[in-house]
Amino acid sequence: SLRVLDGSVTVLCAKGGVEPQSETVWRQADHYHVPRMIYVNKMDIMGADFYHVLEMIHDRLKCNAVPIQLPIGAESDFRGLIDLVEMKAYIYYDDLGQDVRVEEIPEDMMELAEEYRAKMLDSVSDFDDEIMEMVIMEESVPEQKIKDAIRKATVSVNMVPVTCGTSYKNKGVQKLLDAIVEYMPSPLDIPA
Repeated sequence: SLRVLDGSVTVLCAKGGVEPQSETVWRQADHYHVPRMIYVNKMDIMGADFYHVLEMIHDRLKCNAVPIQLPIGAESDFRGLIDLVEMKAYIYYDDLGQDVRVEEIPEDMMELAEEYRAKMLDSVSDFDDEIMEMVIMEESVPEQKIKDAIRKATVSVNMVPVTCGTSYKNKGVQKLLDAIVEYMPSPLDIPA
């Protein structure tokens, strides 16, 4: 885990997932009500499986882990991620994570992205009645409203946002840092 202001980011391997030491640290964070995010790292290694890691998180950590990103590809085919809040794709065109372009979500992933966005909106609607009403009425939910609800749910330790990437190649790292700034608490947000 990485300590981030008054919260933490749990880094899980996209192949190994939740390991015993991760569970131990997680239980301690539960005990002290520490706001958390999860970063699924090493999406580019052989055996990487984001969705299997999600299953492990739910089974072993017993938390409301909600993906706010989805990977585009895996193993040697990992080439970017989908931001479910923005509903945009971040595609990497080099091996150093420097040439990143914001594009439309690939057509073959749109259905999956919409499914996971709906799950995300369902989770945050518990913390914002306006979002709940918009979802029921099938209206478009403003991006900032979603971000505010994710932050509220994260700071209150009712939701754990899940992101992904590969740190070694600097893919997804900037998006993780952006999410930390957006969703993790400042020292003013939580009691001592």
